[in-house]
Amino acid sequence: MIGVDSGFDSGNITVRRLGGPDDIELAIRRDAHSDFYQWFHFRLSGARDTRCTIRIVDLAGSAYPGGWPDYAVAVSADRRTWTRAPARYDAAAGNGTLTIDITPAADALWFAYFAPYSMERHHDLVARIGACEGVATDIVGHSLDGQSIDRIRLGTGPRQVWLYARQHPGETMAEWWMEGALDRLVDVADPVARKLRAAASFHIIPNMNPDGSRRGHLRTNAAGTNLNREWAGPTAEKSPEVLAVLTAMQASGVDFAMDVHGDEAIPQVFIAGFEGIPSITDRQLALLTDYKSRLARLTPDFQTRIGYPPAGPGKANLTMSTNALAERFGCLAMTLEMPFKDNNDLPDPLRGWSPERSKALGRDCLAALAEIVDQLR
Repeated sequence: MIGVDSGFDSGNITVRRLGGPDDIELAIRRDAHSDFYQWFHFRLSGARDTRCTIRIVDLAGSAYPGGWPDYAVAVSADRRTWTRAPARYDAAAGNGTLTIDITPAADALWFAYFAPYSMERHHDLVARIGACEGVATDIVGHSLDGQSIDRIRLGTGPRQVWLYARQHPGETMAEWWMEGALDRLVDVADPVARKLRAAASFHIIPNMNPDGSRRGHLRTNAAGTNLNREWAGPTAEKSPEVLAVLTAMQASGVDFAMDVHGDEAIPQVFIAGFEGIPSITDRQLALLTDYKSRLARLTPDFQTRIGYPPAGPGKANLTMSTNALAERFGCLAMTLEMPFKDNNDLPDPLRGWSPERSKALGRDCLAALAEIVDQLR
């Protein structure tokens, strides 16, 4: 019998109708205490060798309706290898409908907005990296659900580098990026890693929002709070995750900060800066421009033509981490964005943007940092 379920880590779907293999209607559950929804993760079972038509409806009200046109869904039969299945979006049908026609070759097939990064894999990552030479791990705080906010520390240099990801839990490519970056940093034979570890002390938060990650949220924590709008004044009641990380940052200082994200609609990799902060300096701007130009040279997956428009002078949103940190510490800060779709500059029809591409970008971002790390104060 054909079934659909999502009762697992990061699962999210509501079954509206199971009228047969050609009539499966689903909807995405909202983040708790929030109107945000876009992340989905579910399993289709009992449909081996049966052509199925799956419709996900009511997407016009999702967080980013512009993310659905030209989107291909992530699918896996073994939860290890994820490829893309074609989908088509009709804004006029069912209040916005994404339709997937597929014939599973296995008894069970998993579907997700992007390849998931489970909390189990997160803890495996922290344990594996923490066992490497010269690495220490600690817990900077706890989430509202009582989960740990894990930090990985390595390096002996004077410059304080912070890398953090998954403020928005559905942006799972951010933790795949973290895995790639960490694997490079702990490679004792890698010259980039050796230079960085001698020049800087790294503070790495692979997942800032474990509650949203486990609950299957797109953008918020257990309280329905968007963590990347809490940096002007985080509280223990609404945003203990940000409060814990910002407290640790104040203790160490910050010379470089990268906030790793994914963008639903823009099919490119890009960096958003801090151009509108009140105390911006020419030095900060020059470092940001230099970093982006070096990353564009190191990988064809990155570009500087397309991205978010910069804020005008004095108009930066200081509740967002990149702006808040650049203003507070006078540091080089940035938000890295990867696509949920494909990278239109270098498309991969089979996988789209993928965990593998995310990990490779993590390694390349470190190479760009190694070229400028001596310029950080």
